[in-house]
Amino acid sequence: MSTIKLAIGIGIVGVVALALAGGLCAAQADPIKIRGSYVVPVANWASLLAEKKDLTKHWGTSYDFEAVRYQGTPPMITAMAVNELEIGDLAYSTLGLAVQNAGLDDLQVIADEFQDGAPGYYSDEFFVRKDSDINKIEDLKGKVIATNATGSGVDIAMKATLHKHGLDDKRDYTTIEGPFPAMAAMLAEKKVDLIPGVLPFSLNPTLRQNSNVLFTQKEGIGRTQMIIWTARKSFIDKNRAAMVDFMEDVLRIERWYLDPKNHDEVAAIASKMLKVPPERLGWLFTKQDYYRDPDGKPDMNALKSNVDITRELGFFSGTIDLSKHTDLSLVEEAAKRLK
Repeated sequence: MSTIKLAIGIGIVGVVALALAGGLCAAQADPIKIRGSYVVPVANWASLLAEKKDLTKHWGTSYDFEAVRYQGTPPMITAMAVNELEIGDLAYSTLGLAVQNAGLDDLQVIADEFQDGAPGYYSDEFFVRKDSDINKIEDLKGKVIATNATGSGVDIAMKATLHKHGLDDKRDYTTIEGPFPAMAAMLAEKKVDLIPGVLPFSLNPTLRQNSNVLFTQKEGIGRTQMIIWTARKSFIDKNRAAMVDFMEDVLRIERWYLDPKNHDEVAAIASKMLKVPPERLGWLFTKQDYYRDPDGKPDMNALKSNVDITRELGFFSGTIDLSKHTDLSLVEEAAKRLK
């Protein structure tokens, strides 16, 4: 009888062990899903990560990543609110909108994407036709101005600059939306009188030949923490280990792209994505490009100033305590792993 009981006991232990092993395997085979957003191919990191997936150590193990494209940053807020997006590639302008207007009070700034107007680096340019009668910002009164999306970082920078010169939206000029790739044509066809030029579209040879730069973003509002990576605290807390793994892989990839010795391969990747010859991409990830912090750390002083400008223009009310909406521990821990 004792022999039978022992056999049954061993059998039960074996079943439990197999069940536990199966559970572990299932957990290991079920990485968390991270969807990250982007607007401009190549200019935004999310669009480039999969191209160097071979450099990663955790992709497919603790997480899976999917890049999702949006026309501008405001639509990302809605996606994050309904949990259709884990990492919002938000502009400084939409951070306030997300927290105050959309009620995402658990939103956290987790990393730098890129900065406009850092010393020695590129700043967005705003173009008018050479054959127009626009020679100074005040000449835009009564004109039609293009923007990619109302409330986007580019949109706020443009409107803040015009506001400094006594011009306000709707009262003094008309704004229409359009995608960045179409803006050069909109200007050439005289559908609009001013367009924002962001990389890589601002380097269009035809645009530069037929247009003048009226002002730059740095001239308008100074250094800008243009784009930041954000995530909801609820998602971070639930998936912190996987998020650190993800940020480790992201930094490894970003540093590869930023390394000058890889520039030829970088240009080839970007050429395929943008459908332009690689020889036209010599500027990419150089000082002719936006500044990107190799440790993924945003300029929080610039971000505060930029958020204040957005509030002053009336896009959201109240104040935002950035210390309550910032968690750089993920990217800091990831950077330590790479030392």
